[in-house]
Amino acid sequence: MKRLYVALVILLAVGLLFPLTDIAKAESYPPLPEALSAMESDDNVTVETKKLPFALFNPEYFVFKPVGVAPTRGFVFYPGGLVDARAYAPSARAIAEAGYLVVIVSMPFDLAPFGWKRGNHILREFDSIKTWAFGGHSVGGAFICKYAKRYPKKVSGLVIWASTPSSAFRLDRMDIKVISIYGSNDGEAEDVLPDSAEFLPPGTPFVIIPGGNHTQCGYYDTAPDPVQDGDNPATISREEQQRQMLEATIDFLDKL
Repeated sequence: MKRLYVALVILLAVGLLFPLTDIAKAESYPPLPEALSAMESDDNVTVETKKLPFALFNPEYFVFKPVGVAPTRGFVFYPGGLVDARAYAPSARAIAEAGYLVVIVSMPFDLAPFGWKRGNHILREFDSIKTWAFGGHSVGGAFICKYAKRYPKKVSGLVIWASTPSSAFRLDRMDIKVISIYGSNDGEAEDVLPDSAEFLPPGTPFVIIPGGNHTQCGYYDTAPDPVQDGDNPATISREEQQRQMLEATIDFLDKL
């Protein structure tokens, strides 16, 4: 995550982005079967695929609504870099079952730097929801911080999975609630996360999942490798890591 994020920021800053055709050729991690199964509606959660107007690349977003409940709070999620948005469907379903409207937003080329403002459309569409939190994994987690800094009145809280804001959109002087959640074996963020408190509001809780890693923050396929490039193997199952991450996430959301 750090290498990809730093490279993108440098390229954006100097205006030397390589052609979009080259970006489009980058292969994203596809969703695992468990994620695709979680995209199906059932008696507990309805799932709807919608499209952003006028969006040219990856315009889809996925809405998870609890059945028999009129949610008053919403949660918008930005995927990790080069990860198919559907890979977070099991997590979104679990949060929706807790009573939240949850929306996973696809990003152009599966890279949040190119679509970080897409949350604006979600908030306009579901204007009956008055309390919104944003969540994100890896690069997606960094750019929900940028969103919150740009639109501070729209976001009540941030759930950062295995990520941190850069100094360019640090949040330490903002009045916003944030939680940072990551695995102890996270190879992608291990050089960043321990020192990220200076960029976050004072008192931000850090929840470290013993044995968890970067890859298991979602349900995406890294075959033939057991983990994505730069990550370390986990010593707990994906299900156990998700259970702990979601418990901390939902507890945080309930207190907003």
